[in-house]
Amino acid sequence: MDFSLSRDQEQLRDAIERVCEPFDADYWLRKDREGGFPDEFHRALADAGWLGIAMPEAYGGAGLGITEAALMMHTIAATGAGLSGASAVHMNIFGLHPVVVFGTPEQQQRWLPRLIQGLDRACFGVTEPNTGLNTLKLRTRAERHGDHYRVTGQKVWISTAQVANKILLLARTTPLEDAKGTHGLSLFYTDFDRSRIEVHEIEKMGRKSVDSNQLFIDDLRIPVEDRIGEEGRGFEYILHGLNPERILIAAEAVGLGRAALKRAANYAQEREVFGRPIGMNQGIQHPLAKSWMELEAAHLMVYKAASLYDANQACGAEANSAKYLAAEACYHACENAILTHGGMGYAKEYHVERYLREAWIPRLAPVSPQLILCFIAEKVLGLPKSY
Repeated sequence: MDFSLSRDQEQLRDAIERVCEPFDADYWLRKDREGGFPDEFHRALADAGWLGIAMPEAYGGAGLGITEAALMMHTIAATGAGLSGASAVHMNIFGLHPVVVFGTPEQQQRWLPRLIQGLDRACFGVTEPNTGLNTLKLRTRAERHGDHYRVTGQKVWISTAQVANKILLLARTTPLEDAKGTHGLSLFYTDFDRSRIEVHEIEKMGRKSVDSNQLFIDDLRIPVEDRIGEEGRGFEYILHGLNPERILIAAEAVGLGRAALKRAANYAQEREVFGRPIGMNQGIQHPLAKSWMELEAAHLMVYKAASLYDANQACGAEANSAKYLAAEACYHACENAILTHGGMGYAKEYHVERYLREAWIPRLAPVSPQLILCFIAEKVLGLPKSY
């Protein structure tokens, strides 16, 4: 069992670090203050060919696995870009996986190259205000009229909708009262028509440079050829993207935690009180050492889950566990980084307060820690379903 990176993976990591190098901590601090999508960062990754890291080579992608994608997202976050940098490209990595698996060759040719080249920006429209994680109860309605569907409904917590020109949309094509099992939802990838989609940005605690929004969809027309796969099977299709999403956000969380830990350790060596570095004190050392161990353990679970996924093996328990463990380790590392800095940890110029605000994201999304615990209890331990 080899835990070291291969030579190719080391080269990938180094290449991503070079792309990220011009986008230093001050760049992300400015974005955190002013907002606005990090267009320059997104373009730099697109020009270097990394937006399609896990997409087929036939359409301009790198054809690599989720293991390499996780390494890329971890590296981006760990440079100090944190969740602001990772979220700017997150959708590219996993979002259109249903197109890769279930799309027709015509759809793949029409959609994938433009996304990989950075010409299209997509958002992911699943969550609704009144259903939360109960996806099978979604109410956004898509009614077929000949060669097109007409969609009306609401979506919430939709990232990058302010800048997107495409949307991957899950909508109900069978009335809720007639739906059976997982059948009844359909998946579309279509133009983001702002004359039919009203976008309201949600002001939030952190990650100001990557917008989050509520969408109000009023009679959006979607051509039948923009439907992915069969009508009514959209829920099955998005499941193919859920485990990669959990793995990637876990990798990002570990990267963010490591960025915070690095700043804390550096500060502990430089800051002197009572004539010696504060890093000599065990009260400073021990929390940081514990965070290092927690991040390492979470990182191992990330790559276990990724390797299982790339081997086409079941990885639901591992992917969810990676997300849970990484989110908790990240949060504790960011909290310890602030405590290490003392009062200065509360100052924006030292960056760690921004990291702590971003550390809430992997704890809350895309699934709550409580629901992950329920999943593990039921699916791994065989306990009764509790929700």
